[in-house]
Amino acid sequence: MLPLHKSQFISQCLQLGLLLEVSAKKPGNVTPQSGFEGTTFKHFLASSVACFPSFEEAAERGISVFEGKLSVGEIGIGKIIQNCILDINAWQRGGNTLLGAVILCVPIAAAAGMTYLEESFDLIEFRLNLKKIVESTTSADAVFLYETINTIKPGGLNDVPDLDLNSPESKKRLIKDNISLYEVFKIASSYDSICFEWVNNYTITIDLAYPFLMEQLRFYELEKAIVQTFLKVLSFYPDTLISRKVGKKISQNISKKAAELLQLGDLNSKLGRKRLIEFDKKLRENRNELNPGTTADLLGATLGLCILSGYRP
Repeated sequence: MLPLHKSQFISQCLQLGLLLEVSAKKPGNVTPQSGFEGTTFKHFLASSVACFPSFEEAAERGISVFEGKLSVGEIGIGKIIQNCILDINAWQRGGNTLLGAVILCVPIAAAAGMTYLEESFDLIEFRLNLKKIVESTTSADAVFLYETINTIKPGGLNDVPDLDLNSPESKKRLIKDNISLYEVFKIASSYDSICFEWVNNYTITIDLAYPFLMEQLRFYELEKAIVQTFLKVLSFYPDTLISRKVGKKISQNISKKAAELLQLGDLNSKLGRKRLIEFDKKLRENRNELNPGTTADLLGATLGLCILSGYRP
C-alpha cells in the first residue's frame, strides 16, 4: 500500500528528486557550496518545495483519467506548468530556477497518476501513459506555456526559427491553427533537450539516465551516483542551455570533457577529484554562461522517476 494518498505520494517523490539533484555537487551547477549571482542553493530549495501542489494536481488529474472521469486531453498540462512556475516565483527571488524540470515533471506526475502503483512501478505502462499525455496536449496548453515563458524570461530563448516566443502573433497563431504544445515542442526538439524528451518519449531520462543511475546506486553512495549520471548524460547529449547561450561547438567540447572525466573511472581518487574540480572551475569562469542547466533538469526528472520506482536515500 502507498503510505499517502496517491497524488501526495507522487508529488513527494518528484519533489524529493529535485531536492536531491540540487544537493549534489555537480560541476557547473548550483550546489550547496556554489551558486551564481542572484541564484543560490536556497532558491532551489524554495522552488522545489513550491512545486508540491502543482505536482499533486497533475497526479490527481492523471488519477481521474485512470478512473474514466477525465480524458487525457483535459489534463491541462500547460496551465499546471504555469501555476507551478507562478508558485515558484512567489516563494523565492532567485529568478528562473526550475522551468525545464517542471516541464518534464508535470507530465511525469500525471502519467504516474494514470499508472497502477500499489504493488510495483510498471515502467512500461507508465511510459505509454506519458506518451499519451504529451501527445494529447492542446493549443491552450501551448498558449499557457508561452505566457509563462514571457513572464519569467529565461535565458537563451531568443532566436527561434518559428513561432517566436516573444511575439504576440505567435499566441494568436497557436489558437487559430490549433497548434498543440506537443507540436510546438516538435519544432524545438532539434535544439532543446527538454522538448526532445517530450517528442521522443523521454528517451534521455528513461533509456539512458534512469538505468545508469540505478546501476550506479548499486555500487556507490548517492552523491557520487548522481554526479556520475550527470556526466554520463552530459557526455552523450551536449547541454542545450549552453548551446543556446554560447553555441553548439562549445557545448560539444564540454561534453567531450565530461566523457573524459567518466573514463577516469573513480572520481573519488586523487586524480578524479582534481579533474572534477578543474572541470567545475572551467564551467564557472564566465558567470553562468557555461551552466549545464538542461542536464540538471534531466537529472531532477530522473531522480524523481528513481524514487517513484522504489529507491530511498
